[in-house]
Amino acid sequence: MGVPRPKLKVMSLTDAAAARVKELMAKSEPPAAALRIGVKKGGCAGMEYTMDYAAEIKPGEDVVEEKGVRVVVDPGAVLFLLGTVMDYRVDKLSSGFVFDNPNQTSACGCGESVAITPARPEALAAQ
Repeated sequence: MGVPRPKLKVMSLTDAAAARVKELMAKSEPPAAALRIGVKKGGCAGMEYTMDYAAEIKPGEDVVEEKGVRVVVDPGAVLFLLGTVMDYRVDKLSSGFVFDNPNQTSACGCGESVAITPARPEALAAQ
């Protein structure tokens, strides 16, 4: 019998993203169990990333715990977010979370929506 393969991590966070999530979680009222990440249809490019406080972790959600924070991924978003790195960037005129997603194929000019192709099961098997 072979050695079980470790579970594939859906996404990861940079140090900056983890620090910002930690700040947000400390201020959440009522206290949240995690930050929930997902995607939904919308915007001019077709999809938008979503973020919300999670009062509880629902069955089937992937839990990413790293750098002292907990993020849960909505089950419907897993194939769209596989391999994504979540960052938090502060520029001269803006600040916010940025998703470096290998499944993203394009984005709209305003940066609010993206086109994402779900990861293919055969690509996952090779990892």
